[in-house]
Amino acid sequence: MSEFTRHDISSAPEKARPILENTAKGFGFVPAPVALMAESPELLEGFMTGNALFNKTTLSPLEREVLILTMATTVECHYCVAMHSSILTRQSAGQELIEALRAGTPLEDAKLEAMRVFTLAVMEGHGHVSPEAMEAFLVAGYTRRNALEVVLGLGAYTISTFANRMTDAPLDEPFKSFEWHGKH
Repeated sequence: MSEFTRHDISSAPEKARPILENTAKGFGFVPAPVALMAESPELLEGFMTGNALFNKTTLSPLEREVLILTMATTVECHYCVAMHSSILTRQSAGQELIEALRAGTPLEDAKLEAMRVFTLAVMEGHGHVSPEAMEAFLVAGYTRRNALEVVLGLGAYTISTFANRMTDAPLDEPFKSFEWHGKH
C-alpha cells in the first residue's frame, strides 16, 4: 500500500492551499492531519467547515473538548487525543479532568460527565439514544439543541478521526508531550 502524501503549501492541490496557509497562520506550522487531508481538498474543506460550525454552537469550549476527547479515545485517534489534551492544557483545564478523559473514566464535574456519557450513548446508538439517556442529559442542564450540537461535533470529528487513522498521521513535535497509547 502506498503512503499518503504529507503536503505542504506548495505541493498541495490548489484548492487546499488557502486552507493550509490559514492553518499555518493559526498553529505556526501545518499539522500532519491537515497536510495529509489536503490530498482531498473537499475532505479538508468539509472538516474545516464542520469544525468551524461546531465552534459556533452553544456548547462551551470545555464541553466541546469533552466531546472531542471522548470520541477520540473511543475510536483511538492518537493524534486527536494528544492535540486536544494540549488544547485543554492551554485552556487551563484541570489535570484530573484531562487524565480522566484520556482514560475514559467518569468525570468529577456532573455536567461534564453528562456530556461524556451522552456522547458515548450517541456514538453507541449511532444517533439513537434511549429516553433515559436523553432525560439524564437534559436534567444535567443541557438542551435538545445541545443534543443536536453533539451530533454536529461527532460528524465533524468523524471526518478528522477517520482520516487521521487512515493516513496514520504522525504526531507533530508540539504535541509529543501529550502522546497517548490507549486507555489504561
